[in-house]
Formats: sequence, C-alpha cells, structure tokens
Amino acid sequence: MKHLLTGEKLTKQTDFCNQAFIVMKILFYFLPLMAGVAMSIQSGINSQLRVSLQRPLFAAFISFFSGTIALAFILFFSKQSLPDWSVYSGISGYKFLGGVLGVFIVTVALVSVQEIGAANMFVLIVAGQLITAVLMDHFGILGMKTNPVNMQKTIGILLLVAGAYMVNKK
Repeated sequence: MKHLLTGEKLTKQTDFCNQAFIVMKILFYFLPLMAGVAMSIQSGINSQLRVSLQRPLFAAFISFFSGTIALAFILFFSKQSLPDWSVYSGISGYKFLGGVLGVFIVTVALVSVQEIGAANMFVLIVAGQLITAVLMDHFGILGMKTNPVNMQKTIGILLLVAGAYMVNKK
C-alpha cells in the first residue's frame, strides 16, 4: 500500500494510521461541500413540493417527516443504543431547539427560493451563516473554540457581503 499524498510505500502500522488520518481529514472538508450541494438540491425539491401542494408549511412538514423516517432507519441499522431517560433531564432546554431552527430554515428556503431564485437565496444564507459563525467563534458562543476576529476574516466577510449584493443586484 502506498501513501495517499507522497506515493511512498507504507511499511509500518503508524504509516497506515497516518494515511487513514489524511483520508479522514479530506472527508471532513469534502462532506460539508457535499452538504452544500445537497442543500441546494433540497431547496429545489422542497420548492417543487410546495408548488404541488400549495401549502408551504405542509411541504415543510413532509420534508421533515421523510427526513425523520430516513434517520430512524439509519439509527435502527447503526444499532446505536438510546441514552437513558435520566440523561435528558440534565440537558438544558435550549439544546433541543436545533429542530425548531431547522423548521425555520427549511420553511424560509421553500418559500423564498421560488421568489428570489436558488443562487440569491443561498448567497444570503451563506452570508448569514458566515457572519454568525465568525461571531460565534470570536466570542466562544455555544461551546465553540474561541477564535478572534482578525483583519483577514473581516475582509473575507466584507467580500462575501459584497458578493451577496452583486448576486442579488438586478
């Protein structure tokens, strides 16, 4: 077996582990990119469902219901055990709001994509995500590792906001 990047022959277990680490690192960058692709496709599919049903909230419900079924199958086949009920009582209430935010995101996407188009919608979503993520990192919000805002990040955000304006400009 050869090293993924250098092509050198692997001779030790540590070399194999190093190779596996590199593959996992690549996956951690590739998978979010594919999630972005999936989000664009999802918004188109959900938008078409909304048009067919003429009921945006019901379309969002069906989207979440089908996702819940898919996740149930994944959980079932993963054979992952459920946490004890006592674990839930020790969790702060706000930590259960991810699904509520998901409802907002999916509903906004399926209502707005038909009106402003996929590119316009996603450039605004990405701008909102990046600004929020930079602030969350800067202040260490929700357990994020503190990573202060610097000039490079500020310029990047300004370029993204300018790009969002240019994409949305008629």
